[in-house]
Amino acid sequence: MRKSDLINNISEKTGIPKVDVLVTLETMLKEIKENLSKGENIYIRGFGSFITKKRAAKIGRNIKKNVAVEIPEHFIPAFKPSKEFVNEVKQMRKEE
Repeated sequence: MRKSDLINNISEKTGIPKVDVLVTLETMLKEIKENLSKGENIYIRGFGSFITKKRAAKIGRNIKKNVAVEIPEHFIPAFKPSKEFVNEVKQMRKEE
């Protein structure tokens, strides 16, 4: 499913115009990105958590040039689903 499909589904189920759903979804995604870039985690009860994970500095290799490259410490975004979310997906997959 792509973002356009998601927008269409939400619009059909709620009766809200697609333009309004698009603006709302874009705003939500923008807020998630901005808060994660500030180092703030986002917790949505019953759905999951958007968090940043710290990756330690390490030595990598550039295979083409056969040179060691130092990769500095950095943060990456991650999503951790809630237990309810995981259980719901497991139940749906069992029913298939």
